[in-house]
Amino acid sequence: MTRPLALVIGATGGIGGALADRLIADGWRVRAPHRDPDRARATRGRPHLDWVLGDALDQAAIVAAADGAEIVVHAVNPPGYRNWARLQAPMLASSIAAARAAGARLLFPGTVYNYGPDAFPRIAEDAPQRPLTRKGAIRARMEETLRTAGVPVLLVRAGDVFGPRAGASWFSQVLVPPGRPLTAVTYPGPLDVRHAWAFLPDVADAFVRLLGLPLPDIADFHLAGHALTGRELVAALETVADRSLAVRRLPWWALEACAPFNETFREMRELRYLWRRPVLLANDRLVAALGAEPRTPLAEALRATLAGQGSLPAPARLAA
Repeated sequence: MTRPLALVIGATGGIGGALADRLIADGWRVRAPHRDPDRARATRGRPHLDWVLGDALDQAAIVAAADGAEIVVHAVNPPGYRNWARLQAPMLASSIAAARAAGARLLFPGTVYNYGPDAFPRIAEDAPQRPLTRKGAIRARMEETLRTAGVPVLLVRAGDVFGPRAGASWFSQVLVPPGRPLTAVTYPGPLDVRHAWAFLPDVADAFVRLLGLPLPDIADFHLAGHALTGRELVAALETVADRSLAVRRLPWWALEACAPFNETFREMRELRYLWRRPVLLANDRLVAALGAEPRTPLAEALRATLAGQGSLPAPARLAA
């Protein structure tokens, strides 16, 4: 019996990689386009993927790569928050064209960037999208494009992600930089404000479990994840690391100063409002569909994340 085929665009990223792994575990074949498939095959540590030549901006190549696919995963973003306005629309157009040509459902990981403070603190699936930022406006336009594209869509929104291969995330870029033992946490907002976090394997698990259900053409869900204050997250990290951690505040003034000269800092600066107030996701629709949300225990998720990014102190790494 031939296993079903998934095309995962962005398999080298956090969500794309987690989805590729979860689909493989569920019996799917996964085809992954890359600008240099030989290098990806040699360096990315996922020999079970079928790496093929393809660039998300090359619509013809992505359509060709989708031949025979039952799902197309759009999990690609411009690196370092750069060139969102110029690159996101054509990349999404490639994924839509591929899904249309293959007769596939398009899977799209969503974010909270689409929402302004009027949707806080607990964002419902049908909350109005009134973004405050350029990035949020782009994400809202992307979702509107998906709703009118004429292809079936499965959209799952989650909070800030973390995981062993999270890539460009607030956790790995700001809170706990990879590659050195954890001794301190840099936190972007007030420590008593609750914030939504999502463990990447849980996001992937939700997508794959939802695929097993009868879905409408436009299926739209929220993953609540781990709703934590900064203090709770630091305490959990201290438990996993088995040591006290220094807590530093993100120097937003430095981002402000560098923003005119650095596009990544400029885009990060716009998202500060998401750290000043509670930002949570209502998962009522997901729970109604699945019975319960996939949610790895926090300590287990953090331990896997820290180990995966080389941040566990030596004694904890030996004990894990």
